[in-house]
Amino acid sequence: MVVVELGKSERKEIILSSLQDGPLKLEEQKKQAYQFLKKQELFSDVKTAVAVDQYPILLWWSPLTGETGRLGECGEDLCFFTINRTYQHNHMTRAFLFYGTDFNIESLPLPRKGHHDWALFHEESPKNNYKLFHKPTITLFNHTATFSRHSHLPLTTQYLEGIEVLKSLRYMIPLQKKNSLRKRLAPLVYVQSDCDPPSDRDSYVSELMSYIEVDSYGECLHNRDLPQHLKNPASMDDGSFYTILAQYKFILAFENAVCEDYITEKLWRPLKLGVVPVYFGSPSIADWLPSNKSAILVTRFSHPRELAQYIKALDTNDQEYVAYLEWKLKGDISNKRLLTAMKERKWGVQDITQDNYIDVFECMVCHKVWENIRRQEKGFLPRRWNAEVNHLSCPKPQAFLFSSPNVHRASLRDMWIPSFEQSKKEAQALRLLVERNMNFSAQEFWTLVFKE
Repeated sequence: MVVVELGKSERKEIILSSLQDGPLKLEEQKKQAYQFLKKQELFSDVKTAVAVDQYPILLWWSPLTGETGRLGECGEDLCFFTINRTYQHNHMTRAFLFYGTDFNIESLPLPRKGHHDWALFHEESPKNNYKLFHKPTITLFNHTATFSRHSHLPLTTQYLEGIEVLKSLRYMIPLQKKNSLRKRLAPLVYVQSDCDPPSDRDSYVSELMSYIEVDSYGECLHNRDLPQHLKNPASMDDGSFYTILAQYKFILAFENAVCEDYITEKLWRPLKLGVVPVYFGSPSIADWLPSNKSAILVTRFSHPRELAQYIKALDTNDQEYVAYLEWKLKGDISNKRLLTAMKERKWGVQDITQDNYIDVFECMVCHKVWENIRRQEKGFLPRRWNAEVNHLSCPKPQAFLFSSPNVHRASLRDMWIPSFEQSKKEAQALRLLVERNMNFSAQEFWTLVFKE
């Protein structure tokens, strides 16, 4: 998603070109985006000098944009954005921006001065960087953009283009045809190639397969092949792939981690296609569903066997099944929280007419920096913004309670749970070292982590 969004705003030329020439592969999009960014870096020395002298500097410490220097307009506020670390000690540097996936302890902008804000952009799963998901670390930041609704810039709907795509009947297949297709298709489809993640989803699906047929096209629990041209992961948003999924009655929509408001295309894709999602992930998912009856929630069943029985009953009862699709057939989204969030969202997804969430994040920090500059000019004390623990928080990974001889939980037991437990120590060690406000070595950090 970040790669896609990097192709917006100043990079709109790339996207317009790709729309004319046909869809680009992910790596090609990334390559072209960064090639364009390199052109952006050809900022004249004179303009750079003026920008650095007159405007606050916002330094991407863990780079996301790749820009060595750009004077960005955020309404009436202008800030100089850069990844050039030589600006760390510049008197105009006001904020350090971090991309969570690449945030590491080996190099931090220390000592941190009183007017230095830290801002975190992290839209990813906790498996990418667990130590960020604990109070000692997340509260080091002043500004946040995360999947949590409590973040300063919530990215909860980052995988949803808009309300209209939910209402669209473009890919929807009539129930009568779906019933006919059931002669060669399972009622359920599963498409995952990131196997054995912290959510333990493969264990659940493996057990579920003992009670009901599931077509699994991905590498995880694979039992059915996609056409050759759709086997590339970059084809997951291909119309041909959508057409295959739309034939099914139910899609197993399991997130790779269980966190409040961590919602990905796993949920939105089946809703867009007119397929009923069988969802496992965010505990508060009901807050974001288009209607009260638009998804089947795994947590409401005590065992995969019960879920299988429920799916089988719906599969043979057209009236009960259609009840899960009435909202879409009528174009009626009743969830006011979802409607309000989409209406008030200041950024777009795959929309070249709107700013992307990276631009909006940068401007959010730019506006806060300028607010304090103006306060100080008037003789007022600067305001302090601080991240709260609920801006990025996920519970300890857990295995499902049922037991079965064909369930393999080695990765959860051997990797994810120990990783989570160690990340708590890493977060505490990082906090202590940052509060010391001096540069520290990796050896100092790890010594503190493993200190009894």
